[in-house]
Amino acid sequence: MTYDVIIIGGSYAGLSAALQLGRARRRVLVVDAGNRRNRFTSHSHGFLGQDGKAPGEIVAEARRQIEAYETIDWIDGLAGNVSGAFDAFEVEIDGGERKTGRRLVIAAGVTDDLPPIPGLHERWGQSVFHCPYCHGYELNQGRIGVIAASALAIHHGLMLPDWGTTTLFTNGAFVPDQEQRAHLAARGTDVEEGSIQGIAGTADVVLTDGRRLAMDGLFTQPTLRISASWIEPLGCSLEETPMGTTIRTDAMKQTTTRGVFACGDIARPAGSVALAVGDGAMAGAAAHRSLMFPDL
Repeated sequence: MTYDVIIIGGSYAGLSAALQLGRARRRVLVVDAGNRRNRFTSHSHGFLGQDGKAPGEIVAEARRQIEAYETIDWIDGLAGNVSGAFDAFEVEIDGGERKTGRRLVIAAGVTDDLPPIPGLHERWGQSVFHCPYCHGYELNQGRIGVIAASALAIHHGLMLPDWGTTTLFTNGAFVPDQEQRAHLAARGTDVEEGSIQGIAGTADVVLTDGRRLAMDGLFTQPTLRISASWIEPLGCSLEETPMGTTIRTDAMKQTTTRGVFACGDIARPAGSVALAVGDGAMAGAAAHRSLMFPDL
């Protein structure tokens, strides 16, 4: 059987795309490896109607609703290779199974590459974060550290005083100029230029000079990396942003390859659950439109 649409990735964006297409009574296959980007955190915030719920609970309930649509199939597996063209795409799933589809929606997500600081990765999603809107409130206006990984640290340094007492640790990755220092000072952000030895306790920053500065939470700037090796051979153009690599799309989430749409974190430089759901809805509707009007 040839599906109308194959969706690669069954997290928030992929589920949202599937919902639109299922409600249009199109034959849809979702292929999902189960590696949600926010799997490291215990609670998801900022998504209307689901604020404070565990990410796994949100996805499980969404999948239950999706699978109630009789035209939607689901495979738990990794898309190992994708090939073909408009009206005739082929997805090879780990284990060798092959599925064909007229359209593709890529919602495969990204990998976060963190600064190589001992103790940082182990606390990712628990006391080390990247989005103030997702995790800042729960720090209860406490002590917040910003660990610079690039010049983007200035944005965290200026934003986070709204969520707590903020210290920017430059760690040799970013040196604010005089104007930036003035803006940071106006916001009440301290600047610490010592090198970081590692992270200890809940979120304590241990400096190479022996000082240990206690923090209630830390923010840093991961670099987004696309793990799927088949995206460029498929013809999808990539875009290098200050936050990392994403798939280039238009406002309708169409990639540069005809019949291929992309949504969620893999197709935007900054994301959240709410934005992923919105992007997925757009991608699903656009894929349906492409099926109805293939010549547009």
